[in-house]
Amino acid sequence: MSSTRHTLRRAATVTALTAVSVLAAAGIAAAHVTVHPESYAKGATDGVLTFRVPNEEDTASTTKVQVYLPTDHPVLGVLVTPHDGWTAKVTTTKLKTPVKTDDGTITEAASEITWTGGKIGAGQFEDFDVAFGQLPEDTDQLTFKTLQTYSDGKTVRWIEEAQSGDDEPENPAPTLKLTAAGDAAAGDDSAASAAPAAKTGGKAAATAAADSSDSTARGLGIAGLIVGVLGLAAAAFAVVRTRGAKS
Repeated sequence: MSSTRHTLRRAATVTALTAVSVLAAAGIAAAHVTVHPESYAKGATDGVLTFRVPNEEDTASTTKVQVYLPTDHPVLGVLVTPHDGWTAKVTTTKLKTPVKTDDGTITEAASEITWTGGKIGAGQFEDFDVAFGQLPEDTDQLTFKTLQTYSDGKTVRWIEEAQSGDDEPENPAPTLKLTAAGDAAAGDDSAASAAPAAKTGGKAAATAAADSSDSTARGLGIAGLIVGVLGLAAAAFAVVRTRGAKS
């Protein structure tokens, strides 16, 4: 009986540790700061980017969010959507290389957006919408390094860029892929028609992305439960073998 109890106890411990590890990984996978949609056509005009900021701390609230926009490939005509309780400050920078547009030459562009005054509690998230006039045409992606500050003084730096062939970094920066105009749609008319959809559906796109992350987390959670069941089954099998050997 003592041997049987020891076997069951050991199997239960291994099962619990495995399940906890899998569930912890699921939580980490869903906690990144992200930008939605995940891609836009190069040179797209009059669209909306949504930065989703989840709170990953149990004992502190997010009280400040800083998003840095690239100035080597600037996003033109940046405007922020008001959020209850939050104050947004847009910092502009003089461009090293002015950008020529149909409306003239642009010499300055937004380089940082800082939201303060609000609060994102444990288990919550906030969507910050940013409208743009035009995206760059001379790059394949935009990286928006982000700092997330908590009420306890902790700052999480979402600034790491994934390298080709490597696993996702621990604190990845939100990244927007820019595709050839023909990949998504053809001509300026498609970009114009996409703009209203982006304005009205930015949060819907972000919600869909969050649902996808939640599905991944749930899948990992289910995997953990399956591991647990298999562990208990192995323990039961060991008990049966032990009894059979004794008889």
